[in-house]
Amino acid sequence: MITVDKLIFEYPGLRALDDVSFTIAAGSITALVGPNGAGKTTLLRCMAALDQPVSGSINIAGIDVLEQPRECHRIIGYLSDFFGLYQRLTVRQCLHYVARAQGILAADCATAIDNVSRRLHIHDRLENSPAQLSRGLRQRVAIAQAIIHKPPVVLLDEPASGLDPEARHELAQLFLDLQAQGMTLLVSSHILAELEAYCSDMLVLRQGRIVEQITVKAPTLLKPFKLLLAKPVENLQQLLQSIPQITVLNSDDKQQALLQLGGDAMLQHQVLKALISLDLSVCEFAPASSNLQDAYLQTLRQIA
Repeated sequence: MITVDKLIFEYPGLRALDDVSFTIAAGSITALVGPNGAGKTTLLRCMAALDQPVSGSINIAGIDVLEQPRECHRIIGYLSDFFGLYQRLTVRQCLHYVARAQGILAADCATAIDNVSRRLHIHDRLENSPAQLSRGLRQRVAIAQAIIHKPPVVLLDEPASGLDPEARHELAQLFLDLQAQGMTLLVSSHILAELEAYCSDMLVLRQGRIVEQITVKAPTLLKPFKLLLAKPVENLQQLLQSIPQITVLNSDDKQQALLQLGGDAMLQHQVLKALISLDLSVCEFAPASSNLQDAYLQTLRQIA
């Protein structure tokens, strides 16, 4: 769905993006993470055809973004970190304006506004002006503007900024709903625990370069399990390899190991029985947690 190849962007005296290349599959939700100043906002603005890079190419849904910026605007939704709303219009008028600008027929605008406002829980605020709304509600209006035309690709820069915990949970559910409808999302945020709720992939940007692209929620029938013993065992790895239902991913010491086995509950029960039958003092046997925070920190350790 998205291909970025050898993208370079420069500010006076600063190369903000340095030979950035990556691809994003259709229907995925990708987290764009990195420290302040890494180039995340610049990258999103280039992808949204708002900034012109020095060189490189961006292709979204078969459209060359740099050669056809107006066509690109038709097929993407973009929410900037610092968004603006027309303070003298009502929320309904703001949404109507964006709907018409995105090519929605006048006769279809009312339905589009009703659908997106209910999805973002701002239906009861349609007659208010943005100036009368809280920061969180204004954020919802901005997101509604970004997706009212049902674009196949949505780019969001810090979309949960200013939202309360309940609204952030609802936002995560919204993103999963958009993914279920076939949309591809690229979401930038500093809050990794927040991205964990809905992102399947992660792009790590550092000093203008992509340093890692990983899948954090790969569908698989095999699950990693953590095994921890109450006391060390000299031949732990040899004993574990004698159990045919498991694969030993690593065994760093004599007291713990990372195993891989099927997700079937009965199989897990049988493996646990086998571990105990080997007279291993099992004190922990559970799915190993793996999240965006772990993956991001591991990436930073690798490039340090």
